[in-house]
Order: sequence, then structure tokens, then C-alpha cells
Amino acid sequence: MERAATTMLERHQANDAGAAEDVLDAKAAARIERLTGEAAKIRQWLADHPEDRPGTRGKVRKSNRTDSESAKLATDKGVIQGYCAVAVVDADHQVIVEASAHGTGAEQELLLPVLEACATQRTASTLITADAGYHSEANLAALAEKGIDALIADNAMRRRDERFAEQAKHRVKPEPLHDKSRKEAKPRLFGSEDFIIAPDQSHAICPAGQRLHRNGKDCTIGGYAAIKFRAPEAACNDCPLRTRCLRKPQTTRSRQVAVLTRKAERTHSARMRERIDSAWGREQYGRRFATVEPVFGNVRHNKRLHRFTLRGQSKVDGQWKLFALVHNIEKLANYRKVA
Repeated sequence: MERAATTMLERHQANDAGAAEDVLDAKAAARIERLTGEAAKIRQWLADHPEDRPGTRGKVRKSNRTDSESAKLATDKGVIQGYCAVAVVDADHQVIVEASAHGTGAEQELLLPVLEACATQRTASTLITADAGYHSEANLAALAEKGIDALIADNAMRRRDERFAEQAKHRVKPEPLHDKSRKEAKPRLFGSEDFIIAPDQSHAICPAGQRLHRNGKDCTIGGYAAIKFRAPEAACNDCPLRTRCLRKPQTTRSRQVAVLTRKAERTHSARMRERIDSAWGREQYGRRFATVEPVFGNVRHNKRLHRFTLRGQSKVDGQWKLFALVHNIEKLANYRKVA
């Protein structure tokens, strides 16, 4: 902002060179004043908040000057700045037993704190169900260690379920007069079998003869242990085989390849997949849709909480709890009428 304001001033001064008096256009002067003021506010905010906010993976979370406790959230309408509202709902009566709002876009880090907050509401026979946003190996390991019975979906659960085999036909169809001409087939990209792995597994050679270095991290892919290799950016920048090696050659900087080595140890994620894919698991998890989704539908549609209207984590959390309280009062009133 300061650089933009300086550039505008220099441009006007160059245009007015030789004049008796430098007179800026009123609109340009107002813009310079606005940019300078915004830059001063940002510098003051950085001085008042010198500490970075670390994320779950060690990366620094980007702050927002309007609300430094909020976070960037990925939604179906793009990335927005806001809070993640979490609710734990009782399956028998759809009563919210725990509600909290958090300034993070990663739901994975919220599972254990939320379950801890409603520990007094759980019994030995309580079954926790949650969607794929809460799935991680660390969370499943913690649940197993604490002895909490849970069914946590993963991103591929529906693809494994034959009941969703024809779900694609229910998606929005393209325009009836759209181009039906046959699309050009995409060329086959180089796979891991096209790379030569060194006997000591210290490096790999790509089809263009460039050397890929081992990144030093082991990983698990499809239940198999694997090692990863990455090419230096200089080797991929002007490579003639770039379009045959990278899925997005316009944006991807370098190629990375993973090579399977051995069958990995049975993980908590593998156990959860087996459990949730069983007939019992599908029946139990299927009840989740009729338990928690109507609650969010009631709060959003009937109570019209489409977005939080306050700033600051404590205020937003209080607003979310008030709406949960109104929902619960309505539930109790309805059950009293039935009784």
C-alpha cells in the first residue's frame, strides 16, 4: 500500500514537472490518503500482535486485521473468513449437548476437545459418529487409547459403498445443447514404473535422465509403506517432457514420485474402514444423517443463522451457544406437548 501511494505521487510529480505548483487530482489524492492510512493501521496491528498463530501442522495461520481470532475456511462457495461451528447432538431427541465455535478451518483438531467438553454426557455405551472432516490417524489413535467407541468416516467411504454406485446420475446435468463432440484423449503421464530407483534407494532417475532426491520422509499409500522422491525445480523448468510428467505443468514446479516398498502395519484408519464398511457400521453411521443434519437445517433455515454477526472468538462462541439453547428449548417444549 505504501509502495502504491509512493508510485502514484511520483507519477503525478512527473506529469506536473515544470509547473509552478503541484496540484493532485482530488480523487487520486483521496486514494493516496486511504492507502497510506490503511498501511499505517496494518503496521500498528502487526506491532500490537507480534506473535504468530501456529496451526496443527506447524504452519503459521494467516491473521485478519478485522478479527485476528478468525480463520480462512474452505466452503463450497469459495474461501471465506470466519469461524467453524461444531455441535454434538443426542441421537434420541436431537438435543445439542455441546456447541462451540473455533477460529480454525481444520475440523480434525476439534474432535478431541469437543468430546472432552461433553465427557459428562457420554456413557460406556455411547457411540460417536462424525463425518470425514474429523478423520485422521492421530484422532483415531487417540480415540482408541481413550476407549471411546466411534465411527469416523473417511473421504473414500461413499466410493466403497455400492449403494452410492449410481449417485453420479443425480448430479446436475449439463445444458442439453452443450458440445457433445468427442474430447481429445489426455496423454498418459509417466508413472512410478517409468522411474529408475537406485539400489540403495537414495535417489531416482526420471525418463528425462534427471536425478530425483529422496525427501527423507516415509509415507503410507493404500496400506503400503512408500518412499518419496522429488526433482529439483531447475531440472523440471525447461524439461522437454514436462507436459508428459506433470498433471498441471503450468503451475506445478517439480515432479514428485512415490514408490511402494512393503505392506505397512495395520493402522487405525484401516481398522476404521473395515468397521464402518461392515453391515453394522453402515447401519449405525447411516443414522447420523437423520440426527445432526436436521439440527443444522433448523438453525440455519428456521432460525436464519446463515452467518455469525459478531467478531471475536468469545462473542461468536456465545452467539452459537445461544442459538443452540433456543434450539434445545424448542425441542423440550415440543416433547412436553407430546408427553
